[in-house]
Amino acid sequence: MADYLNNPPPPYPALSLRLNEQGKVIVRVLIGKDGRALKSDIFKSSGFERLDRTALKAIMDWHYVPGTVDGQAQDMWFDVPINFKPPS
Repeated sequence: MADYLNNPPPPYPALSLRLNEQGKVIVRVLIGKDGRALKSDIFKSSGFERLDRTALKAIMDWHYVPGTVDGQAQDMWFDVPINFKPPS
């Protein structure tokens, strides 16, 4: 099982904030043996393309703990939830 580190949340797009767009994006990311994102796709959309694109971009810049099999790091798919909720 791979895992993500304490990465910064993606920035809330200003226009999405003004339009009160919010939702949860689940991004499926392929984490390489070196802990870097190799590829990502939207697994579940927030319903707003702008939020989905922002989540995809942020996830590709993050660093991860690679998954292991028999103690050896392996490329592995991992689902990352991102919640976009305007501050109160």
